[in-house]
Amino acid sequence: MKFGINFFPSFRPSDSTTADYFDQSLRIAERADALGFHSIKTVEHSFFDYGGHSPNPCVFLSAVAARTKRIRLVTGAVIPAFHHPAHLGGDLAMLDNMSNGRLDAGFGRAFLPKEFEVYGVPMSESRERFEEAIGMIRRMWTEERVTIKGKYWNLEDVRLMPRVAQKPHPPIWVAAISAEESFAYAARNGFNVMVVPYAGKPGQLQDFVRTYRRIWAESGHEPGAEQVQVSQFCYVAGNRDEARAGFERIAKRYLEVFADAVASWQGKTSDQYPGYEKMVASILATTPAKILEGGGAFVGTPEDVVEQVQRCTEAFGPIEPSMQISFGGSTDAEAFRTLELFASRVMPRFAG
Repeated sequence: MKFGINFFPSFRPSDSTTADYFDQSLRIAERADALGFHSIKTVEHSFFDYGGHSPNPCVFLSAVAARTKRIRLVTGAVIPAFHHPAHLGGDLAMLDNMSNGRLDAGFGRAFLPKEFEVYGVPMSESRERFEEAIGMIRRMWTEERVTIKGKYWNLEDVRLMPRVAQKPHPPIWVAAISAEESFAYAARNGFNVMVVPYAGKPGQLQDFVRTYRRIWAESGHEPGAEQVQVSQFCYVAGNRDEARAGFERIAKRYLEVFADAVASWQGKTSDQYPGYEKMVASILATTPAKILEGGGAFVGTPEDVVEQVQRCTEAFGPIEPSMQISFGGSTDAEAFRTLELFASRVMPRFAG
């Protein structure tokens, strides 16, 4: 079983500086590489304490590439709607070469109205831009010269540079949460999926993952070759009460800055995001305890966490947990303790 580390900055200036957060994150990434973790993932967000310290995942992952030897680098996720496909495709191809073919290219639709507003992209165009851009990028990665007349972008005899290191192209991932259409799109195209357990209705996400696996096989892809990455919070300590208290402190801050970001949904609806106003209300009502109860976190002693990982695999089938162990404001002692305990006492239980 594979395990990854997920860097999703979510902190206030009073908790940490951005420079200190990335200094710690790079040291965690180096150690994770040495300990045998499979992947490092980071997000693209802008303008809020929720994720906004990472507006360009390729920058952070390039620094990780220079400090590591084998760990996979996952954009989790870049937002095609906010970038020209040729520019984004070139950035990702450059990272694939800088890491000697360790890139996993994860794409997302974005969901925060403020980001669409600032970048001048109507939310009503979200899915069309997402799918058109990914299609163009995949063709530019695999074809020597590309001419495409799209609805939003046109390419005329374009030879993308640099060429990707991986052939035919880096693995493609799609972030999917509450829209069944996203899971079906990923399955039909042979793309892997990244999911967030605590963000949807109870039981709905498991149904969507089962639908994804079914459509994957029905579309002619090798059954079982699909990959599902599950984003989880993680806080491990030798004492259960200490672990839960530490998780509660940093998860409260995460939920606080998340609430600030999703406040831009108030009074807005979009047919591209059906039910999101209800999802936002649910997020605003979420607590660290509810995240734990809903299976969205691995928290406790190593023995507790082994049981939680087992329950997660029972819910979703074969998965790669991608774990957020440093939120920004986490001390070195907390973050590295979680990393070391997970590697030494949890991962061996799932080896082979």
